[in-house]
Amino acid sequence: MSLDFDQLRRWPDVEAENLQAVDAADRLLLDLAGEGGWPQEPGRVVILGDHYGALVLGALDASVRGLRVHQDALSGVRATDANAARLLPGLAGEYRHLPLGGELLVGATLVLVQLPRSLDALEEMLGFVAEHAAASVTVLATGRIKHMSLSMNEVLGRYFESVTASLGRQKSRVLTATAVRPAADRPAPRFPLQSSHALGLPEPLQVRAFAQTFGGAKLDPGTRFLLEHLEIPLDARHAVDLGCGNGTIAAFLALKHPHLAVRASDQSASAVASTGATAAANRVAERITAVQDDALASLPDASESLVVLNPPFHMGNTVHAGIALKLIADAGRVLAPGGELWCVWNSHLGYRGQLEKLVGPTRQVARNPKFTVTVSTRK
Repeated sequence: MSLDFDQLRRWPDVEAENLQAVDAADRLLLDLAGEGGWPQEPGRVVILGDHYGALVLGALDASVRGLRVHQDALSGVRATDANAARLLPGLAGEYRHLPLGGELLVGATLVLVQLPRSLDALEEMLGFVAEHAAASVTVLATGRIKHMSLSMNEVLGRYFESVTASLGRQKSRVLTATAVRPAADRPAPRFPLQSSHALGLPEPLQVRAFAQTFGGAKLDPGTRFLLEHLEIPLDARHAVDLGCGNGTIAAFLALKHPHLAVRASDQSASAVASTGATAAANRVAERITAVQDDALASLPDASESLVVLNPPFHMGNTVHAGIALKLIADAGRVLAPGGELWCVWNSHLGYRGQLEKLVGPTRQVARNPKFTVTVSTRK
């Protein structure tokens, strides 16, 4: 390979010294795919879960053409495109992004997977692979050993008759799955996941979640604490649920305030689909608009009066405040003077100073041993 992987960047995602665009698992997966022999016919290789384009660019550099790619995170999609345009400018047209489904996988003979953190997410992926890929398909799934478990082998074994593990290298490993099980021997589809929760509304709030949505269909305890204390102006007509996840906050707002329209945004395609499903399950889909966005990039400055946020405190498998601060800053940008950001955060993270700096005067609304709820007013 002539590609210099050290030149890969995470941009436009958060960048820092301890946040890398490529790791040893990517390199091991590409090496083993090359040793096994890449398919010669274009359009037979599918890549699932590539973080920032290392697998896509590595395959292109190995003369693989007609790649089909699924990345759940918009930041990953944009980083892949930026890396391809910068490092392999003549090959940017040799891959395409597709949603998880039949078009992505039909006829594939080799599927490369960056193992997700969630077993549900792995199962959801494999269900589509088994249903749509060629019967002769080989799946190569990689991860860092510290994040892998025997349960991953078990999930692969529900869909494939043969599952083997490579030797470890640089604390990484690859699982190889072949021989798709007959449809009658595979698990029945079970997504979206479902749950219901009593939140002081006339009826329990219904939650739906596709598997790559962080937290699945669970009610996040921070979200519950926020909703117990959230108070919005009676004359409010529009709100933004930033980082909407499974859509709990958006649906709660729409149910509790019948005249409120909600824009729900997340960089995860799965989260956007989940929010749409949650809205439909609660019969408020006509007042919730779910969009995939990089924070609130598609909204103009000073255009909103209310933003609600439960920010993540991790990026992939790394605990890092960068993504939360990015979301807080963008909330501050889109709020009009006097507009409010309602936020819940892990108390030990101490975000109040950043909220004051990036949004405006901040008042503590509630606090328990784990979470703090604040409201910040745009200057």
